[in-house]
Amino acid sequence: MKSDKVLNAEGLACPMPVVKTKKEMDQLETGQILEVRATDKGAEADMAAWAKSSGHDLVHQEKNNGILSFWIQKG
Repeated sequence: MKSDKVLNAEGLACPMPVVKTKKEMDQLETGQILEVRATDKGAEADMAAWAKSSGHDLVHQEKNNGILSFWIQKG
């Protein structure tokens, strides 16, 4: 899936993937997509909840070889 920017949050424990995602989202324009890669299992629930509460759309997510990938569109 196409993204405008990629954030590597692999190896970071909760809440750092969400904290770093917020900082990156602040830099994007409305409608742009940030791809976030994380390994923390808690990120799966955290990213969905954070995106919803922040007014962004979690467009897609997938898991490959222990790496969780999220595509979040800025609202």
